[in-house]
Amino acid sequence: MSGTILIVDDVATNRIVLKVKLAHACYDCLQADSGTEAIRMARLHNPNLILLDLILPGMDGVEVCRRLKADAATRDIPIIMMTVQSDVASRMRALEAGADEFMTKSHDEMILPARIRSLLRARETENELRLRDTTWRELGFAEPVAGFERQGTLALVAGSRETALAWRRKLKPCLAANILIVDRQQALAEPVAGPAGAAAPDVFMIAADLHEPGDGLRLMSELRSRAGTRHAAICMLVAPGNSEAAVMALDLGANDLLTAGADPREMALRLTTQLRRKAQADRLRASMHDGLRAAVTDPLTGLYNRRYALPHVARIAERAVQTGRPFAVMVLDIDRFKSVNDTWGHAVGDAVLVEVANRLRDHLRPVDLISRIGGEEFLVVLPDTNLPQAEVAAERLRRVIDERPVEVIGGPQVSVTMSIGLALGGEAHPAAQRDVQGLIDLADHAMLAAKSDGRNQVITSRSAA
Repeated sequence: MSGTILIVDDVATNRIVLKVKLAHACYDCLQADSGTEAIRMARLHNPNLILLDLILPGMDGVEVCRRLKADAATRDIPIIMMTVQSDVASRMRALEAGADEFMTKSHDEMILPARIRSLLRARETENELRLRDTTWRELGFAEPVAGFERQGTLALVAGSRETALAWRRKLKPCLAANILIVDRQQALAEPVAGPAGAAAPDVFMIAADLHEPGDGLRLMSELRSRAGTRHAAICMLVAPGNSEAAVMALDLGANDLLTAGADPREMALRLTTQLRRKAQADRLRASMHDGLRAAVTDPLTGLYNRRYALPHVARIAERAVQTGRPFAVMVLDIDRFKSVNDTWGHAVGDAVLVEVANRLRDHLRPVDLISRIGGEEFLVVLPDTNLPQAEVAAERLRRVIDERPVEVIGGPQVSVTMSIGLALGGEAHPAAQRDVQGLIDLADHAMLAAKSDGRNQVITSRSAA
């Protein structure tokens, strides 16, 4: 995972050592030797993450962090505080100022890269949610009225009920949340839908080793794979010095790490941060799903329609300019669809459209855009995707439509294929960024070429090659 990291330290040797280590992981590095310079560079370059020394001349790291988090232009940048001090007071000051992590400079060599990867993934997800929310705002929909702010729910999963009860006793005085004690089976149980049912917990606090080493990590993977809990925040409790479990937890998707025996105030502060972020993410998802569904989705397939797709492609193109990363646009059209309607009727034709939409959606990433822009025509946009990756994805989509017929309940089996046109936008194609419709037209012309050349194939626009 690439990105730009701002290293802030008044000691040049420390900055150079960190830069060398991060360069090996393919990160671009910026450097600042004071708090004032750090704030200036953060505003100017908007780095993906900041490594911030606690002790700086003139303005210490805590004050720098506080100012960055108070500035709308920089408040979403993850900050890891780096220091030689490891006392509880310093940790609390940093976390209360908004730091995402507090690490000593004598940290285990494996932990820092894993923590960076984890924070960058989290920021990418948050950015995608905000990107979609911004598209919604630009379409002219009013901001939803703020409802009652419910109290978040924390689920404790320990090796024994006695251990979980001890956790709750320590956390309850300093954590404003509903605290549940659940075992593995209860954690994995699907939440009951409806007003009388219990929603899934917002945050899980899980012991890395429940009954045997790695049990907690396996439970986390199960929770991430299930619809009811995949968006829950997960804080993994690891034993001091168990860097292997800590790294694995972060790489498997833990939102934060808690150290067994840590000060309850620090644990409560970290859990409160995760509860707040989960609530914010839920609001953004709700605004997208509820606010846009009726106006900007296709009622037959449930996909986005043209009204949503075009401004969202424009947002993706703008972000491509900022990041320098390419993106891909596909136009997909069902071959000889008119004959399906003429032979079997429009009800069967509608069933074919629904099944094709479902197959396409199931074989794309959550960050990809898929929309129905015409009768049997679809638009797919893949952010952060180069040409070889896009060609592989397009071929995969063509194959999943062609490989088996559509089975209509109470009706026939209908074999269909798709012709796909592909075009690339990004840093190498600035003209396409200025004219999103022009880029879609390139993909559309390539799709028409695929049809005239025999159908059921992918053709890449020559302008994208």
